[in-house]
Amino acid sequence: MTDNSHLEWPFFDALHRELAERLQEWAPAVDAYHHVADVDVACRELVRHLGRDGWLRYAVPVTHGGALERLDSRALCLIRETLAQHAGLADFAFAMQGLGSGAIALRGSEEIKRRYLPKVAGGEWIAAFALSEPDAGSDVAAMTTVAEASGDHYVLNGTKTWISNGGIAHFYTVVARTGEAPGAKGLTAFVVDADAPGLT
Repeated sequence: MTDNSHLEWPFFDALHRELAERLQEWAPAVDAYHHVADVDVACRELVRHLGRDGWLRYAVPVTHGGALERLDSRALCLIRETLAQHAGLADFAFAMQGLGSGAIALRGSEEIKRRYLPKVAGGEWIAAFALSEPDAGSDVAAMTTVAEASGDHYVLNGTKTWISNGGIAHFYTVVARTGEAPGAKGLTAFVVDADAPGLT
């Protein structure tokens, strides 16, 4: 039996309580993903299921197919907590959709939002986030991947590693140095389609 007493805390409201109740009823659907033979296949299936049944809509604002006016960290945490109780991979699949598209939702141009966010919300496209590098880890101040303007686009040069959803994603949010400032400043997030020339 799930203990829901925390839902009475003052920073949760009726929306969060209703969300938690609906998700707790649905979540046994992912129990089969507790142990899987092929993680990539399972992740693809989970993203489709989470999108089809509306849970990924919480990772996107309502203006682009989402469930709420803006991203709500309380709702996101409740979803992740509940999914993780049933299958860690389900939590991972949900979290990576949000991580891979979060920069788009928060700061992307309207054109980029229209192109990517509805596909994320519907579970049609898998998102990935490319930050870590072999010699820098996740220390953004030490990153060496660079982005150089070339006409109406940028050319990115560098190596990323430990990319969750790498190889199965439809697009990558890649953090690269644009040179405006040293250290952790002067970085920009770029959306790179999986079939972009030169992406290996």
